[in-house]
Amino acid sequence: MAAVVTPGQALASSAQGSAAARRLRVLHLEGNEADRALAASHLLRAGLWPEVLRVDSEAAYVEALKSGDWDVVLSDFDLPGLTGLRAQQILKDSGKDVPFILVSGEIGEDTAVAALRNGASDYLLKSNLARLAPAIEHAIAARRDRLARQHADGELAVSRRRLSELAQHLQNSVERERAAIAREIHDDVGGSLTAIQFDLAWIGRHVESPAVQQRVATALEMLTHALEASQRIMHNLRPAILEQGLVAALQWMASRHEKREGLTCRFRTNRETMQLPPGVPLVAYRFAQEALTNVSKHARATRVTIDLSLSRGVLSLEVSDNGHGLDRADLDKANSFGLRGLHERASTVGGWVDVSSSASGTVLMLSVPVPGAGLAPGELDDDSDPSAWGPP
Repeated sequence: MAAVVTPGQALASSAQGSAAARRLRVLHLEGNEADRALAASHLLRAGLWPEVLRVDSEAAYVEALKSGDWDVVLSDFDLPGLTGLRAQQILKDSGKDVPFILVSGEIGEDTAVAALRNGASDYLLKSNLARLAPAIEHAIAARRDRLARQHADGELAVSRRRLSELAQHLQNSVERERAAIAREIHDDVGGSLTAIQFDLAWIGRHVESPAVQQRVATALEMLTHALEASQRIMHNLRPAILEQGLVAALQWMASRHEKREGLTCRFRTNRETMQLPPGVPLVAYRFAQEALTNVSKHARATRVTIDLSLSRGVLSLEVSDNGHGLDRADLDKANSFGLRGLHERASTVGGWVDVSSSASGTVLMLSVPVPGAGLAPGELDDDSDPSAWGPP
């Protein structure tokens, strides 16, 4: 049995204009027409303008949910062949986000609590319908706020995704620009400096004046420094050492850092060679480079250790120092772009960065899933057994 009741049967036309802005579409699961009318009258007296569809069977209820858009569902708890909890589950299964309020002549506290835990907006006794209108308005307002939050969360997720994509694009653009500049330095500047070096050496061999020879020797020494500087710049822009593999590149980086900074820099690995997906070696190299730069600038450390391991499909690169450590303010400060850049760079290859710091030092760890990453012929997977690490 189903019945539709409109407020025109109960109010004069003069009231219709003032109440039109508060029109309410109600699906009422109720077996008693008198109880339906009583609920509608309470809503009318509260200034609402309800359009009520009463249904009294599961089939009619399911059909009504499919065919209409409802502001609220009111449900008796105990109908023949259908309980309020079952009606609530049907509403959830339909996928419609509609407030559900139990309105029953008798309901136990345990049942009411179960309904609320299952997502019901409220429950009322038929003997106390004075709270019906406020309960409906509160439930509708809560639904509106929930939808607004979901929309805002969705917009925020989209914004974060776009920001991450932009950061990745900028990282890739920077690497491409670095590679282009490195090629120009190698081809143009390096080539020209080498040619000048040959010419100066020829002049030095063909002049007899000691003063000129001294000037040539001085120029050659300055030219050697210039060539070394150009090579160093090329390495920083585009590390050609990576062509020898990540292990060789990090060994070279550790040795170079130790000589330049005058501190102990140890490198350990559980692999002599690694076959990694494209992009991963460069990300790992830049991670170590940035981590060592931070140690030099801020840590006041005397010892740095670089640990590289590949085990169970995960590449791990850890840079630890014995410096004074970082506090939360250092990690959260506005200009902390180095660490943020590490996180963004790691995300370009599906990895992540963990930071651990105390008064005894700081540990930066890069983890990158590399499913299918191979080992060199003849190497075994030692599952990152520290005893298998090479000598420092």
